[in-house]
Amino acid sequence: MIIGVIFFIKLPKKKRVNTKYWLPFLILTFTVICEDFGIYTNFNFEFKKAVNAYLGNTEYPKFNLWFFNIARRQIGVILYLVLIQYWLQPAHKKYINWMIYGFIILAVILQVSGIEPLYFNQPIISAIGANVILIGSGLYFIEMITHDQYLESNPLRLVSFWQMTILMFTFSLNYISSVALMYLYIVNPVLGKALQEISYGMWLCTLGVLIMTISSPFLPGLFEKEPSYGTN
Repeated sequence: MIIGVIFFIKLPKKKRVNTKYWLPFLILTFTVICEDFGIYTNFNFEFKKAVNAYLGNTEYPKFNLWFFNIARRQIGVILYLVLIQYWLQPAHKKYINWMIYGFIILAVILQVSGIEPLYFNQPIISAIGANVILIGSGLYFIEMITHDQYLESNPLRLVSFWQMTILMFTFSLNYISSVALMYLYIVNPVLGKALQEISYGMWLCTLGVLIMTISSPFLPGLFEKEPSYGTN
């Protein structure tokens, strides 16, 4: 967060208002604030207990899954979908809009109906979120192998390539863990814990790529210019 703030402040004003830079900075800031607030909920047990009671969870008052579900599994997914949308050509941006609306509607239905309460583990919502991210990443890679400007560039020197690659791996792992994590913790807790630790590592790599994006103007010899439609 500190590194991201330093580089973002150093950006020229014209770049600070560019979606390419302020959106990764927003996601970085949102993630760090949410992690800190999650720590606060564990520190302030009475607050966490009160929220759980309001949501109908009196059996497990120590859980703060309600906040994790809102921040990472729902708002976080939407923010990353918007980030993916930025890199797509106009003809494909509408698909991301449909996925965002569809994801919000399904998440609301699953929670209001009681199928996946907000205060408990939400494997279905998490799996849906991971799948829409993977589909969005797939659209990017399809463009990469079909668009002339992408074919003429070196993908290893594109910020967008590193963003989409790390998102693809992170949410692929998230898809597996969201579906099987509770089962693994019961049957093979060692494997379940290892999978969770790998997931933490991938989220750190994701934040690292966001910082790399913000600092990319200061590394002109490392990155190439993105295709023109991806910078509008």
